[in-house]
Amino acid sequence: MRTDSENYYTQIVNKLKNWARINSPWAIHFNSGSCNGCDIEILATLTPRYDVERLGIKLQGSPRHADVLIATGPVTLQALDRLIRVYEQMPDPKYVIAVGSCALSGGVFDGCYSVIGDLNKVIPVDVYVPGCPPRPEAIIFGVVQLLDSLKKGKKPAKIVLPIDVPDLKLEEKSNGSD
Repeated sequence: MRTDSENYYTQIVNKLKNWARINSPWAIHFNSGSCNGCDIEILATLTPRYDVERLGIKLQGSPRHADVLIATGPVTLQALDRLIRVYEQMPDPKYVIAVGSCALSGGVFDGCYSVIGDLNKVIPVDVYVPGCPPRPEAIIFGVVQLLDSLKKGKKPAKIVLPIDVPDLKLEEKSNGSD
């Protein structure tokens, strides 16, 4: 039988884990067979111009350390086993962001002999970011929507982003020769 002090410490540890998960999500990127347009946009979000790291996001190389799977491309027969393996290696709770038209519906590759289709046929998707390729602002907006739903204390219920995402106000630095 647990004492009140053990319950109190368990609650504190759980609150600390949730705080860390929300304020510092680690992501892994998986390309399941796309044309690399979405991959370039995901990498653009990591550049100093967009700086997604200001939200605490860190791109991780190992699924065992990742909280969020950012997936691009349609699911192909060649990548199917790897995608499932990467998803299963991630610790719980895990979240999936589908980026680009191909991950959402199969895109231009839908109906090909080696394409299974959209990502949701294989693993559960939490956030959909449409576009071919989606702009970095849309990808950041999708990550923010996921983090906002986690702050409310619940797993997101299929967040689908609108095509027209509000523009981020980026400050242009002048070089002093205006």
